[in-house]
Amino acid sequence: MIYTEITPNPASLKFIVGRMLLPKGSADFPDESATEDAPLAAKLFNFKFVEGVFISKNFVTITKKDNFQWEEIIPVVKDYLKAYLASDQPVFTGKYQEQQQEVQQDDDDEVTKKIKSLLESHVRPAIAQDGGDIIYDSFEDGVLRLRLQGSCSGCPSSVVTLKQGIEGLMTHMVPEVKAVEAV
Repeated sequence: MIYTEITPNPASLKFIVGRMLLPKGSADFPDESATEDAPLAAKLFNFKFVEGVFISKNFVTITKKDNFQWEEIIPVVKDYLKAYLASDQPVFTGKYQEQQQEVQQDDDDEVTKKIKSLLESHVRPAIAQDGGDIIYDSFEDGVLRLRLQGSCSGCPSSVVTLKQGIEGLMTHMVPEVKAVEAV
């Protein structure tokens, strides 16, 4: 069973599948250039309507090109995902099979550990519900830099989410954080 969920980004739609695709982390493919270890993503780019592919635990988010309508795309993607997953072809190979994103380093200072913990427990689950992910990039001079992926990348409401939601949470919970920026 595959079902869809809308995302805040009108160009992206989340396709939820009935199995684990990537146990930890996520994989973002804003174009087809980096799909050599992601056979499913590479094959999805063969569809002329696909502009981007994002894969996480149990879903695939497709970002479509502007000149296509979801009514045309949804049945095609659902049928393709069902057939692909039923054939037991690999979703990932190579580097993605052992991917470990957001691994907390022993040399992280206490502030960085707290930021990463809040991202993991409060922010990433909410962002995943919208078909995307947010990845820690850096924290320096009071500025927390995060990478937006999946439906969050290019979403009209992502700036509001980042500034009002995430920045509000982080500045309240971690006083050392003065601002949050997307990279």
